[in-house]
Amino acid sequence: MNHNKSYRKLGRRTDHRLAMLKNMTISLVKAEQIETTVTRAKELRKFVEKSITLGKKYNNSTDAARRVHLRRQAFAFLRNEEAVGKIFNEIAPKYADRNGGYTRIIKTAVRRGDSAELAIIELV
Repeated sequence: MNHNKSYRKLGRRTDHRLAMLKNMTISLVKAEQIETTVTRAKELRKFVEKSITLGKKYNNSTDAARRVHLRRQAFAFLRNEEAVGKIFNEIAPKYADRNGGYTRIIKTAVRRGDSAELAIIELV
């Protein structure tokens, strides 16, 4: 039974799955659109939305210590200064008046080799 599962395992160990999702988050932030499987896209959405929400909190805060803390939280997860900078300086201000739903998943095709459903995940 699959009750009370809060995430998809994606056929990987925990450290491998998290590394893959972090790398995919960085790729999505930089390119603003990537193609992957539907299952990975749905799992990736959680990470991207949380990162953008950190950026929104950063832009809404006036307390310098809180701003540093939020930026460090994002960097602790992504480990990529370029991606963190883009989230905080470009992407988050764009979604200042939007409460969640920063990504869109569009189903595209079926992969020829293994018939996996493919999708494009993009920033709205």
